Amino acid sequence: MSNVRFAFVLHNHQPVGNFDGVFEAAFQESYLPFLEVIEEFEDIPISLHTSGSLLEWLVAHKPEYIDRVRELVGRGQVEILGGGFYEPIMTMIPSRDRQGQIRGYSDYLEHLFEQKIRGMWIPERVWEASLVSDIVSSEIEFTVLDDFHFRKAGVPPETLTGYFTTEDDGSVLGVFPGSEPMRYMIPFHEIDHVLGHLRHVGEQRDDALVVFADDGEKFGSWPGTYDHVYKYGWIRRFLEALRENRDWLTPCTLGQAFDELEPRGGVYLPAASYREMTEWALPTDRRPEYEQLRTELEHSGRGDQANDFLHGGFWRNFKAKYPETRDMYARMMEVSRRLNDICVRNPSALADHRLYEARRELFRGQCNCPYWHGSFGGLYLPHLRGAVYGHLINADNQLDAFERGARAEYAEVAAADFNFDGKPEVRLFSDRLVAMFTPHDGGHLYGLDVRAIATALGAAVARRPEPYHQKIREGLSAHSGDGLQAKQEGLDRCLIYDDHQRHSLIERFLEAPVDADHLRLGEFQELGEFSTGDYRYATSRSGESVLLTMSHTGRLGARSVTVGKTITLTAGSSDLAIRYRLSDLPLERPAHFAVEFNIAALAGGADDRYYRDAQGTRLGRLDEHVDLDATLGIDLVDEWLGIEAMIRGSESARVAAYPVQSVSQSEGGYELVHQAACVVPTWTIPAGTGEWEVELVMTFDVSRAEKSGRIDSLDAQPSSATT
Repeated sequence: MSNVRFAFVLHNHQPVGNFDGVFEAAFQESYLPFLEVIEEFEDIPISLHTSGSLLEWLVAHKPEYIDRVRELVGRGQVEILGGGFYEPIMTMIPSRDRQGQIRGYSDYLEHLFEQKIRGMWIPERVWEASLVSDIVSSEIEFTVLDDFHFRKAGVPPETLTGYFTTEDDGSVLGVFPGSEPMRYMIPFHEIDHVLGHLRHVGEQRDDALVVFADDGEKFGSWPGTYDHVYKYGWIRRFLEALRENRDWLTPCTLGQAFDELEPRGGVYLPAASYREMTEWALPTDRRPEYEQLRTELEHSGRGDQANDFLHGGFWRNFKAKYPETRDMYARMMEVSRRLNDICVRNPSALADHRLYEARRELFRGQCNCPYWHGSFGGLYLPHLRGAVYGHLINADNQLDAFERGARAEYAEVAAADFNFDGKPEVRLFSDRLVAMFTPHDGGHLYGLDVRAIATALGAAVARRPEPYHQKIREGLSAHSGDGLQAKQEGLDRCLIYDDHQRHSLIERFLEAPVDADHLRLGEFQELGEFSTGDYRYATSRSGESVLLTMSHTGRLGARSVTVGKTITLTAGSSDLAIRYRLSDLPLERPAHFAVEFNIAALAGGADDRYYRDAQGTRLGRLDEHVDLDATLGIDLVDEWLGIEAMIRGSESARVAAYPVQSVSQSEGGYELVHQAACVVPTWTIPAGTGEWEVELVMTFDVSRAEKSGRIDSLDAQPSSATT
């Protein structure tokens, strides 16, 4: 048997915006104990990638850990891998940002660890050939992907025991295939089984290299792994086995292998990621077909061929599968474009601290985790989604401060295809608020930013089917399940799906007023199609205010009814004013006109997040149901965030409010996640009323945040992250 090289590559990551307690738990359960063990094996080198969001936390909270890693780097035991600073999906961001993230992180790492950065980690191994030029231009020599990518290019699995070269536009990059079998064996199989696989590789190929490249969190943070890896000593026994078999097994870093081995050949890899990601990217209604086909091929004994040639979906289709991802992506791209335009127009201002802050906040807003969904919450985790939006809002605030001055009061309006759906949207924006509208799809308010506290109140997520919901329907309880457990009882009763996105200013004519629970369940009869109609629109200016006027004429029974709404945003004001005018209403019967608001970012499940009526009486938490027979308004208060979102009307309405909650999957199990608070005022318009009007004002009071010191004043823009 020839010598076998083994590269142990760890990827440690915590997303931007994750809870401090999660960082701390992962440190105690995974990062620290692994470091303590590897320090004892000076002759076992590893390659280590730590995402920038995690590394910044470690620098701030665990400087002694950084010192210990630096010592291992100094003695040649640890090779530091670079990558995008804040773990973006590289194919999702512009070329200029790819290079900025990679170069910026390499500079940071080289300063911190005093080691030249030669290799990089590709977040989620999402790959497209066009990345090569940007990676090489950023002075990276090699990277690591999954062997899945190579098999999809037709490379025989038995040859995936080294590294290959790939090229784009004349740039050449080294690419290592990470072993999927090793990814599933380590650290779950017995040591002899792992060694047996390595021996088999050595018997098949001279001078072979096997690469294990996977998440560091599986060594302690994944459910059940801490005891297995550390208490019962799996990792120590594995490292001892590597040491004891040095006569035929040589541990190495990727850099050492790159220097010592010749490439196995050249390859052009297709667009891919790891196998599971391609499955998650498929449309939900096509997943059963794909899984059935895989199962049939495996049962027929053709599973290996299935692995070689059967391919799931394409990562970019997460932006089609989840419109909320597309909207967040579009906001990120708009901030990137705006920053780039400013820099192109003002090259001498590149060193300005506001542009530096804007760029850093943009890069944080490109962290990949909430842009997709698979075996963990991702898109469905409000704190991750809110963090990304918060950093993008902060970046925009810094750009405003550069262009207009920190205390400028203004209001502007613009129309363009802001969310890349091929149709125009309208943006009203001021020094206080940003409001985004979809005239072509119900005239909805789909984006709503409160700039002073960098909070996206419009970033709600709809309840939709997911493949794992079927497991819950089939009887998963809090005490059973195939590997994952429900974190609470009754999740099967919470599998409720929306037929619309969770926007605001969604107008409906109802057969009759509906209470909160029936609205939550979708058990109501809607008349007409005003909630989805194509609204004509026009924009205008009046003094310090900008206006958007929209109208739609549709059938309501035998009548053609027109719904008109005018939204006004004024410079220096935290109010968004909405005026409805209904024309040609049926005369023979009352009309029940409802407007749906979905307010995200305000958490449920805490006593300091609650509803309040117009008289100031507390009504209940934001994850509870509220029904008011007649009121002029309702408030949503989040004392921790420091905001009061108030909705006031000129006419008394029946108001129903309920929580929008999705059932999502994470590594720890299935759980109910609060996505938004839905508030629906309904007005009963008497028979014989042909024309009717109502005025609504949404006010966003952040004085609580000001008093708490979270923001300096209502006129000041934040200069750093608030999430």
